[in-house]
Amino acid sequence: MSWTSLTSGAVALGLCLGLSAGLLSGGGTAVAAPPTDRPAGRPAAGPVVTRAALDPALVAGRGARVGFAEQEAENAATNGTVIGPDRTAYTLPSEASGRTAVKLTPEQYVEFTLPSAANAITVRYSIPDAPGGGGITAPLDVTVNGKGRKTMTLTSQYAWLYNQYPFSNDPGADLLHPDWWITECACVPAATTPAPVITKPFRPSHFYDEQRLKLGKTYRAGDKVRLTVPAGSRADWTVVDLLDSELVGAPHVRLVAANVLLFGADPSGRRDSADAFDRAIAHAKRKNLTVYIPPGTYQVNRHIIVDDVTIEGAGNWHTVVKGRQVTLDRPAPDGSVHTGVGFYGKDAADGGSRGVHLSGFAIEGDVRERVDTDQVNGVGGAMSDSTITGLHIRHTKVGLWFDGPMSNVRVSGNIVVDQIADALNFHTGVTNSAVSDNFVRNTGDDGLAMWSEKTANARNTFTRNTVQSPVLANGIAVYGGTDNTVSENLVADPVREGSALHAGSRFGAEAFTGALRFTDNTTVRAGTYELNWNIGLGAIWLYALDKDIDADVRITGDRYLDSTYNAIMLVSDYAVKDLYAIEGVRFKDVRIDGTGTSAVSARVKGSASFENVDARNVGAVGVNNCGSFNFPASGSEFTLTDLGGNDGGRGAQSWLAPWLLPNTITCDDRPPVVAPPAPSTW
Repeated sequence: MSWTSLTSGAVALGLCLGLSAGLLSGGGTAVAAPPTDRPAGRPAAGPVVTRAALDPALVAGRGARVGFAEQEAENAATNGTVIGPDRTAYTLPSEASGRTAVKLTPEQYVEFTLPSAANAITVRYSIPDAPGGGGITAPLDVTVNGKGRKTMTLTSQYAWLYNQYPFSNDPGADLLHPDWWITECACVPAATTPAPVITKPFRPSHFYDEQRLKLGKTYRAGDKVRLTVPAGSRADWTVVDLLDSELVGAPHVRLVAANVLLFGADPSGRRDSADAFDRAIAHAKRKNLTVYIPPGTYQVNRHIIVDDVTIEGAGNWHTVVKGRQVTLDRPAPDGSVHTGVGFYGKDAADGGSRGVHLSGFAIEGDVRERVDTDQVNGVGGAMSDSTITGLHIRHTKVGLWFDGPMSNVRVSGNIVVDQIADALNFHTGVTNSAVSDNFVRNTGDDGLAMWSEKTANARNTFTRNTVQSPVLANGIAVYGGTDNTVSENLVADPVREGSALHAGSRFGAEAFTGALRFTDNTTVRAGTYELNWNIGLGAIWLYALDKDIDADVRITGDRYLDSTYNAIMLVSDYAVKDLYAIEGVRFKDVRIDGTGTSAVSARVKGSASFENVDARNVGAVGVNNCGSFNFPASGSEFTLTDLGGNDGGRGAQSWLAPWLLPNTITCDDRPPVVAPPAPSTW
């Protein structure tokens, strides 16, 4: 989702709520602990395996089931410097998994101990941009037990965005929207005399990228993988965030198939294979065969249109479909000014596609800037009665963007990383579809989204997915729709202008109707600082901007761990505060372990009930109740109902104490932030 609509309300919420300029750079911003740059000593013996930088026991049964082991660099042996923790946007630690990483200079290293047998690794890293933008490349040496040196070529060509939405690749660019209100000056620069001086580069972000490497042989648990920045590296520094290690199986082989090699595809990647793919698909449809893409790298620089066809690779470590971004001679009818590699169903207006089954290959794009009209996504179009399984997608605009109406698509077991925008979006009339066991990291917008623009999405599920480090917006977001469910997901480390879980009546979405369920999800280090509004959000937040939210909304069994600000937030925009409400939301069997401020923040009229919502390590008053800011003598316009079993909070005080009920005004825009202790078993 784009965030231009936030700016229209920024002046109202930033000024009408009394958010003074003196607080813009001070009291509201929080970090989990003071940021540090410290030399790292050797950790305790043995590998430390985490999930979203947490003890896996804290997230058992939630998030994607993946084939790799995740190890954070700050837990490894190194002679570099640990940076972080820091949750302040536009900093290197804030975008790191766990908000902490290791910074190396030439000849420094970080060394991981393999927790299990592995023959392949993924390294998440950051290196500097070129002074004028556009990125650089730099080497990183990899050895195991001090032998078998291989060199990865790191790049920042797909990282480092700047400025206001939709962002720039130029660190020296002036404000893209000088007529927008910005917090840096608490002003609208174009309407301010004298004009404010804006530091450049303005708002750098999207620092990280990742690369995969086959090690050439299988190593055992206990072997040491060392990453070393060689002397003479072009990069003044290299930040290593984490290492994923895995045991990749042999290539999948399908003998009876329309093998793309037989139709002229080039597995070396030197020649464009798009036409060969088309010929293989046409032959497969005539002969009722599967299209098979053997091991290799295949250059494809445009969309491959798929309908009633099965396409299998040898596995996403073995088969790579890779393309350049191509500038079109003239804009396409849909507004695209570029094209690039992608597997697309037919447009819904043309009937869409059916029976598409994609599996077992990687898609690598070449997208380095955000152009919202561009169709430069890994998978796109409309695909009913289809499956997408076991893909690895990176460097596209959106990993999978579906424009409905369409029905019955199953998206499972994919890895989507390093996107300019979303990882997946069900856009317009997607129904009866499921997204499960997908791993998402480093999106430039929502990780997973359902957007009911013009036509409602209905009866969809997002289940057991992991979303880590969305740089902008939310981990998982639902914008309108009917009878949709978000369950058993793990969402970690959202950075800015969004949070972990979100339900929004906004972006022109159809109203929420029927049921909306958030069930058994876990969030960690969520609740970001909303820069435009200058307040902290909740780990889960419901937002009534365009319409009421009065559907049957139930949040059950969620766990909100180490929330930077609030665990739960219900909010509207000041400009529509007397128009829209959030009514009858039910919270049950929820656990809150650590908040920087409140357990619940209400900034809207409406109501919610709470049953068996247990909290501990709550940093401020349990309920920050502002209602819709009219402050009538009868109390807040937002009412809370205690259905029993709501325990814990801060010290001996219950987070939902009787004096807070039903609608005591406890409004505080910026309560002091108290960093909670690390999450632990309940």
